Amino acid sequence: MSEVRGAAVTAQQAKRIRGSGRVRSAVLWDALRTVLDRIAPEGPSDVVDVGGGTGGFAVPLAELGHRVTVVDASPDALAALERRADESGVTVKAVQGDARDLPDLLGADAADLVLCHSVLEYVDDPAAAARALTATVRPGGSVSVLVAGQVAAALHRAVAGHFDDARQVLTDPDGRWGEGDRMPRRFTRETLSALVASAGLTVGELHGVRIFADLVPSGLIDGEQTGAAGRGHGGETRAAEALIALESAAAVHPVLRELATQLHLLAHK
Repeated sequence: MSEVRGAAVTAQQAKRIRGSGRVRSAVLWDALRTVLDRIAPEGPSDVVDVGGGTGGFAVPLAELGHRVTVVDASPDALAALERRADESGVTVKAVQGDARDLPDLLGADAADLVLCHSVLEYVDDPAAAARALTATVRPGGSVSVLVAGQVAAALHRAVAGHFDDARQVLTDPDGRWGEGDRMPRRFTRETLSALVASAGLTVGELHGVRIFADLVPSGLIDGEQTGAAGRGHGGETRAAEALIALESAAAVHPVLRELATQLHLLAHK
């Protein structure tokens, strides 16, 4: 993908998402732009989005010319994906199925890039799902994995005054704070890296996603407290732009990235 097309990834996202939504996704899109620059410097690539739902990543990537397939267990989500793709004038292939069945659904070495975002927290067998990702990506390709962060959950429970819950998150093998916790599983850098490595992938860059964005008032990011005078070019608030810059710097900080609500790992085959 050329430098111009790479920059277009961010531009496309900025058109759709403003304020807090853009802040929370900026680091992830920057990482995807970098990996696509490496995988497909001259042209489109084959992308598989596992659990891609309604196409939040798939449709923008298809608009940039990539050949995108979404695999999701929900027929309703896939129907919404098809409507979204039609409205955007692009084609995205929709396949109903689970992560661990990828090789049977798509065949081996089917993609240059596999996205697996907010999936491994919920599957019954994360190791089997990770092996399926390895089988699906081609040699030289990459896998983008996004999971919920265990340390961040403890921080957020403590800030909310739930100190026993915070301690439970840190000691529970799955990073859960109790029976009322709706998240089945959370990860640390070590547990995520071990899972990916055991599946036969080479662990690459780790990014923290939403380190500060989930801790500051959304009104500050969206500009409700600054008004028109606080807005910069393109309608974004200066606070949002500054927070994006902070998130980008913190995303690779060896300490701060551990505090992220989500951990993003790029792995390579």
